[in-house]
Amino acid sequence: MDLVESYLKAVAAQLPKATRDDIVAELRDEIMGRLEALEERLGRTPSDDEVEALLREVGHPLTVAARYRSGPQALIGPELYPWWLFAVKTALLVMACVTLVGVVARVLGGDLYVGQSLGDVVGGLVSGAVSVIGVVTLIGFVLERQEKKPDFIAKWRVKDLGLFELGGDIDAETWGQRLARGGAALREGAAAKSGPAVRKSAEMSPVARAVSSAIAWAVLLLWWTGLLPVASIRPDEVAGVLDGVDYGRILGQIVEAAYWPVTLFAAAKVVFDLMRAASGGDVRLTALGDIGFGAAAAWGLLWLWFWSPLTPVIWVGTVTEFAERLQSTFHRTAGDGGGLAAILMLIVVWAFLGEIWRMVRAAGRLVAGR
Repeated sequence: MDLVESYLKAVAAQLPKATRDDIVAELRDEIMGRLEALEERLGRTPSDDEVEALLREVGHPLTVAARYRSGPQALIGPELYPWWLFAVKTALLVMACVTLVGVVARVLGGDLYVGQSLGDVVGGLVSGAVSVIGVVTLIGFVLERQEKKPDFIAKWRVKDLGLFELGGDIDAETWGQRLARGGAALREGAAAKSGPAVRKSAEMSPVARAVSSAIAWAVLLLWWTGLLPVASIRPDEVAGVLDGVDYGRILGQIVEAAYWPVTLFAAAKVVFDLMRAASGGDVRLTALGDIGFGAAAAWGLLWLWFWSPLTPVIWVGTVTEFAERLQSTFHRTAGDGGGLAAILMLIVVWAFLGEIWRMVRAAGRLVAGR
C-alpha cells in the first residue's frame, strides 16, 4: 500500500487545499476497489509491478489532479485555437513583408550582398516568428481564461467571413500549387467574374478590416520598437548623399524625433482597432477614429513640411514654385539636381491631401451614420 499512498500524496500536492481531503478520499476508494478486484482475479496479493500497472491505468498524478480543477485545461482551447492560428498566420505574413522590405533596402543601399541577405532573411524570419507566436499565444492564454469570450467569437456574422477566406490561402500547399500551375487557377477565377464582382468579393466587412488592421499595426509596432527581432534598418543603410544632400543623416534625425510619436500612434491604432472590432464595426466609432488618426497623421506631415530636418530640402513657399519644381523634375537636364527632393516634396503633399480627404469622408459618415 506504500505505492498507493505515495501516488495519492503526489495527486494531493496538485490539488487546492479546500477540496484536497475530499478528492483524495474519493480517489483512494476508487483505487482500493480496483485493487480488490485485481486481487480476486489473481487469487493472490498483487505484486508491486502489478500495482504500478494499475496506477498507470488510473493516470499520472498531474493528469488526475487536473480533472478536479476548475477552469481551462489547455493553453488555448479548441474554440479559440482557430482564431489563434489565423492571427499567427496573418501576423507572420506582415512580419515577412517587413523583413523583406528591410533586407531589400539594405541590398539596394550596398550594405549587404544578395548572398548575405538570404542569411539575414532566414535569421530574421526565425527570430521574429518566435516573438510573434509568443505574443499571440500570450493573448490567447489570457482570453482562454476569461469567463466571457469576446463578442467577435460568439456573435460573428456571415459578412465578416471574407477575411478568413483570405487567411485560408496563407499556407505552403496553396502557394505551391499556384506556383506550379503558373497562376492559372487565379486567372481562371478572375475571368469567371466581372470587374465589379471581383472587387465586391474582395471587400471586407468593418469587423474584418478592424481585426486585420489591429494585427498589422501590432506587428509594425513591435518592429518599430525593436521588440520584433527582424533585420534592422539603419538610416545610413537606406539613404546616402545625393545631389549634395545627406539623406541618411536627415532620415536618422527624423527617426529619432518621431520615435515616440510613432510608437504612441501605432499603439493607439491597435487599441482602437480592437475596440472597433468588439463594437461590431460601429460606423460612427470608425468615423471618429478616422478623423482623429487622420488629424494626427496630417500633423505629422505638416511637421515634415515646416519644422523637420527634411524641411530645407522639400519646402516651397508658393504653388508656382511647387509646379515649377515638379516640371523641372520631369524634364530634367544635366546639372538640374533636386530630383529626389522634388519627389519627396510631392509625396508629402500628396499624403497630406489624402489625410484631409480621409477626414472629410469620415465626417460625412459620422453625420450620416453609414
